[in-house]
Amino acid sequence: MSRIIGHRGLAGKAPENTEAGIRLAAEQGLKWIEVDVTLLGDGTPVLFHDRRLNRTTNKKGRVTSLTCSELETIDVGSWFSEQFSGERIPQLGAALKLIKKLGLGLNLELKTNGCSEPRLVEAVLKTVAEVEFPTDRLLVSSFNYRALVHFSDRSDIQVGCLFERLPLNWHKKALRVNAVSIHLHGKRTTKRQISQVKSRGYELYCYTVNSLTFARQLTGYGVDGVFSDFPLLH
Repeated sequence: MSRIIGHRGLAGKAPENTEAGIRLAAEQGLKWIEVDVTLLGDGTPVLFHDRRLNRTTNKKGRVTSLTCSELETIDVGSWFSEQFSGERIPQLGAALKLIKKLGLGLNLELKTNGCSEPRLVEAVLKTVAEVEFPTDRLLVSSFNYRALVHFSDRSDIQVGCLFERLPLNWHKKALRVNAVSIHLHGKRTTKRQISQVKSRGYELYCYTVNSLTFARQLTGYGVDGVFSDFPLLH
């Protein structure tokens, strides 16, 4: 990926996981972005982070209670700013077409949010194939190790392992899913752990880094890139 990756699109400047955020990231000159994918109750893959709608929409309840036909009734922009009023939850297919058109690289994070891991993986793979998204500009990651195992068993698309803290068996897990990168919480990662990951030949990215000073510190320790809500700060 690149040295700076837009977190959830461009989450500091536009509502997260929206087409508006994706467009703004491209306008700001970013080369790579990260977004989250989960399933609605009818199996439709959409860009959304949380298990529940409450935080970022005008509705309440679980994402898995929704169907595709209800997406037009949900506003995911007004909570952020009236400027984005009426912004909708993007279906994965539409988002991938936009990202492809804009020439961005994509880190797609699998969010199970209570849905079946195999079902999510199959929906993502089907949509990526239908859109003919360039797999050399795609990396799939997840905190859910079972989801990564399902994904890596079914696809040659690059995989990254996401951890809150680097576990003792991180390398065993990375080998199992043929990971190319390790993604860690910036403030919970030590210089020694960074060195350990890099010495094994993996790319290493840290989230969510919104301080230029901290980003430079991590880069100095050997981190390849950071996820940021405010990439222009870097």
